[in-house]
Amino acid sequence: MHKEMPLIGHLEELRWTLVRCLCSVIICAIPAGILWRRIFDFIAVWPLRLSDPVPLLFFTAPTDAVYFIFKIALVCGTILASPFLFQQLWRFIASALYKNEKAAIVPVVAASTLCFLAGVAFCYFFLPIFLRFLIGFAGGLIDPLFRVNEYFGFLIRMCLVFGLVFEMPVVSFVLSKMRVINHQFLIRYFRHAIVAIFIAAALLTPSPDAFSQVLLGLPLVLFYGISVFVSYLIRRKADNLPSGEMPDEAELRSDFYEKPKH
Repeated sequence: MHKEMPLIGHLEELRWTLVRCLCSVIICAIPAGILWRRIFDFIAVWPLRLSDPVPLLFFTAPTDAVYFIFKIALVCGTILASPFLFQQLWRFIASALYKNEKAAIVPVVAASTLCFLAGVAFCYFFLPIFLRFLIGFAGGLIDPLFRVNEYFGFLIRMCLVFGLVFEMPVVSFVLSKMRVINHQFLIRYFRHAIVAIFIAAALLTPSPDAFSQVLLGLPLVLFYGISVFVSYLIRRKADNLPSGEMPDEAELRSDFYEKPKH
């Protein structure tokens, strides 16, 4: 049995968690802001290397350049601080877990960080092909001019979405350990999930073309399948434990689904 924390205690813990996360991002953003010129070449210029013609980046307001540098520092600071951010997130969630579930926090933090960074890297290294495809629609008849803040916002949204997509197996692992879901539940609602995935892909992609939606939708389907397999492994491991060592996972965790009492 784990000791229950009152609501005020949870809110206080949440407040300090957010404060620690904000401080870590600021600390990591400072060197990124100082080195923004070098980072600019890698983040903003590299994805355009395959485009023909190469778009011209420009800004239209005096404050745009300052805002752009601030965004570079904030994004790079968040990426550098991501291991600590995930550690704080799962540390906060751990207060609702059983003792045997809390033992998985360290590998979950490591997996969350690696999966998020892998998703960002996957998206980033496919961006040159994606941007070449989009710019090629003009057929050389229209010169591409990108406002630097809008272009950088596009890069951030795409990388963030793919980073979160790559977190699906980790979320499946945690929810399966908590007995909120199991592999049978995920398989039963697979067809519903496919529809929801492509609706989400249409909403999350910054451009309305079908190519970008499929580019996001297919990894979502793949990682949904991986999530089913992860949930199956958790159930199989639980079935091999001696009886009484762990609560029965044949049923989903009742306290997440039970109806409120009147």
